Order: sequence, then structure tokens, then C-alpha cells
Amino acid sequence: MVSSRAKIGQSWRSSSSQENLRDYFSAMPSEPHKGEDEKQQQQHSQKKLSSKDKEAMESLLANLFASISAIKAAYAQLQVAQSPYDPDSIQSADQAVVSELKHLSVLKQSYLSKQLQSTAPPVSQPALEARNQEQRSLLKTYQITTKKLEAELQLRDSDILSLQAQLQALEKQNRALDARLHPGRSLSALDDLHLSGLNPTHFLTALRYTVKSIRCFVKLMVKEMESAGWDLDAAAGSIQPDVLRRKPSHRIFAFESFVCQKMFSDFHRRDFNLSSLADRSTWDRRRFFDEFTELKFVKIKQAFEGGTQKSALGKFIRAKYLALVHPKMEASFVGSLEQRALVSSGQGFPVSAFFSGFAEMARRVWLLHCLFFSFGPGEGSIFQARQGCRFSEVYMESVAEEEDDDDDAAGLRPPTVGFTVVPGFRVGKTLIQCKVSIASSAPQMGGRS
Repeated sequence: MVSSRAKIGQSWRSSSSQENLRDYFSAMPSEPHKGEDEKQQQQHSQKKLSSKDKEAMESLLANLFASISAIKAAYAQLQVAQSPYDPDSIQSADQAVVSELKHLSVLKQSYLSKQLQSTAPPVSQPALEARNQEQRSLLKTYQITTKKLEAELQLRDSDILSLQAQLQALEKQNRALDARLHPGRSLSALDDLHLSGLNPTHFLTALRYTVKSIRCFVKLMVKEMESAGWDLDAAAGSIQPDVLRRKPSHRIFAFESFVCQKMFSDFHRRDFNLSSLADRSTWDRRRFFDEFTELKFVKIKQAFEGGTQKSALGKFIRAKYLALVHPKMEASFVGSLEQRALVSSGQGFPVSAFFSGFAEMARRVWLLHCLFFSFGPGEGSIFQARQGCRFSEVYMESVAEEEDDDDDAAGLRPPTVGFTVVPGFRVGKTLIQCKVSIASSAPQMGGRS
């Protein structure tokens, strides 16, 4: 019994130990390295799947932007094709828009299918190619926009030219009306003048226009003299010593004579005998006429704004101003020589009523000079009457005809020239009389019957 119980106890212990060992070993992993490998493979596959998704998303976005850029380019082309109307371009742009909208729809469906099925095949092109397409579409948009802006600029230019033409027509009408109201104040009669149709009548019109400005400047100069306290009789006497003794009323003509002498000095030379204008000595009649046409309606203020102080006209104005206006005269008018210094420096022109009046007069003399040399070589000359010579109605015209008629009626000898006020001209076969002041005539022996 004892032995049998011992055997049974041993048997139970052995079986119990075997079960415990079996349970222990069954709880222990039989292949520990195999579980780690599976985990690493799963992580690797997840990373690989994530990388593919990222590439797919980048490709999708790139294609999306490429399609949007293509639609913008097509829409820009569609807008440009509206005006001027281009049906072929409109149809092409419309087809491009429809095509890209369809492509966007496909991209949308592809994206949704990828969300539902990660194994859905890609329908978009590679990201790099899509980016290239986007850049091409953007470039096309910029090119179309540039063409559109250029077309608008051309349209604006056309509008400007049209408005300028209208303005010129209105200015021409205004000049014609002004010429009717105030003869000699404008060159409207020379609006449509061509070199082939140039004749002495045109020169006479320009001469009257010039003389008008000379008289205006002389009045301005005399006014400045009076304001500065000048003795006008003494000033006139220093120019023409006998003018006050002969005819005090001709004092103003003495000043006109002085101004004309300065302004028309060397008029017969192409370059006015100025070294700064030496290049004009070789000009032909066409170049002189072109300059006359260019400057005949330009206001002196506009000419100054265009940098006239560096042009030939500016050089002429500067030289004649320094020759005509004495430093003492200028100092008495404006109180200093700053204006003269500015003119001498060549850096600009003063802004004053006196200088503006002078500059306008000089501009008209310049225009007359250009028109003078627009005639053929040897067709023009300038002259003046000598003091004391017999008055001739062929070559001369009195500046005070009514007073001279009274002298003739009083039984005086044939009049003589006191001094020349405005020079005369010969243009072609036409003689334009010089304007002179008639000297007082001595009584004829025995008088008139």
C-alpha cells in the first residue's frame, strides 16, 4: 500500500511537472526573431505606401495647377479674340477650356477613387511634366496679355493722333478767324504752304507779321524806359540826332530804327555771321523751309520748354539780346544784371515780360530769315535808304504818310530820307519797299502856284 501510494504520488508529481513545463514552454514564443522581422516588414511597407501616396498627391496637385493655368490662358485668348472678332481663335479657346474642364473632372474622380481604393491606377501625368505644362500656360497667358496691352496702346495712340488732328484743325480755324479780325498778327495764310508754291506774297505776309512784333517790343521797351525815369528825347536823339529837330512826333520811329538795325544785321547771311550757326551756311532752301514750317506756329514758351536755349534759334536769341540790350539799359529796367548773366551762360532764359517780348520778336525775325532763304539762290536781297537821298515811291514807303502829304501840300521841295526804319527786300522780281522817316523839306524858291 505504501509503495503503491508512493508510486501514485510520484506519478502525479511527474505528470503535474510535465504540464507546468508544457504550459511554460507554450507561453514562450517558439521563434522570437521571426516576429520582429514581420513587424519591420509591415513598417517598411507602410512607409513605402506613404511615399507613393505623397508622390500621387504631388502629381495630382501639379496637374490641378497646370489645368487651371491652361484654363486661364484659354480664357485670356478668348477675351482677346472678341475684339477684333476672330471666330477661329474663339473656337480654339473654347475647345481648350472644355478640354481642361474635362481633365479637371477626371482628376477629381481619380482623387475620390484613391480615397476609396488605395490601389486605384493614377490618371495624372508626372509632377515635373505637369509643372512644365503650368509654366508654358503661364507664359502663354503673359504673351496674350502683352499682345492685348499692345493693342490697347495702339488704340490709345490712334485716339491721340485723332485728337491731335482735331486740335490742329480747330487751331487752324482759330488762326483764320484771328487773321480776319487782326490782319498781320498771325501766319494763318501760310497754313498749307508748300515749297513748290512759295511766292513773294508769302514773304510779304511774314514780313508784316515780323514788323508787328517789332513795334510791340519797341512799345514795351519805351514803357520800361519811362518807368525807369529815362529821358526819351535824349535817348531818341542819341540814335537819330536830327529826329527831334525835324519831327518830334517821329521819336518812336527812332527806337524802331535802332531795333531793326540790330535785328536785321547780317540778315543776308545764312548764318547771320554768327560762329555758333556756321553749319547753316551750307543749308539748302529745303532745310530752311522745313525749319520755317516747324517753328511758324510754335509759341515762344513752348519753344523754351523744348530746350530752345541749346538750339539754333536759342543761340540767335541769345546773340541778338546781348547785342540789342545794353547792360546799363538792363540794369535800369530790372535793377541788376542777373538776367543778362543767365542769358550769357547759355543755361536758360529769364522769365519776364520784357524778355518774352524780345524773344517773340526774335523768333519772328528768325522765321522771316528762314523763309527768305527758302527762295532760290540769288532771288533775295535786303536794302535800306541812305540818309539824305531823295525819296522814291518805288523803293520807299513813308512811316507817316499823312504828315508827308501835308508837307507836299504846303509847297515844299521833294522830300528826302531822314533815316530808314524798316529795311526793304527784293524777292524774285518783287520789290518790297523799305519804310523810312521823311526829313523836313526846305521851302521851294518861289513856292508853288
